[in-house]
Amino acid sequence: MSNESLKNEAGGMKLPATSSETKPATLKGSAPSVDRLSDLVCRELIKKATEMLKYSYAPYSNFKVGAALMAKNRKIYTGCNIENAAFGPSNCAERTAFFKAVSEGDREFDAIAIVGGKDGRVTDYCPPCGVCRQVMAEFCDPDSFFVILAKSEDEYWIYSLRELFPMGFTPEKL
Repeated sequence: MSNESLKNEAGGMKLPATSSETKPATLKGSAPSVDRLSDLVCRELIKKATEMLKYSYAPYSNFKVGAALMAKNRKIYTGCNIENAAFGPSNCAERTAFFKAVSEGDREFDAIAIVGGKDGRVTDYCPPCGVCRQVMAEFCDPDSFFVILAKSEDEYWIYSLRELFPMGFTPEKL
């Protein structure tokens, strides 16, 4: 499979299907190497993110989101979206996972998987909002942190944070 056939319309990369779930994917092109993200790791993160949909509290939008964040030490933190009648205090699944991790002492991360959909039915990719991208930029190297957007464990795209947030405001800019 050529690198061009792996790109989607937004420039992200999809891991090719492998016969061995532990075989690492090596992708070239717009995304840096994702050697440390094997298909098995991606599937596990997607599975955990999908499990979080059942905990989502989304009585206003009915749009449920789950996330699974992998720290560099391989610990996985999960999150779901939590809505509030006042809207402003609502929290996205991605930020829930990040805040859990940071509150437990982890501040270095490799990847996050995100799934979501109306009434918890995942029918399309669910990219992170701008606020979540900004939180990711606070703690993650934009070239080596990867965002896995999934429809299922078999259908997913991988983006570097830089691809999703090319001109992020980072602590280095202060």
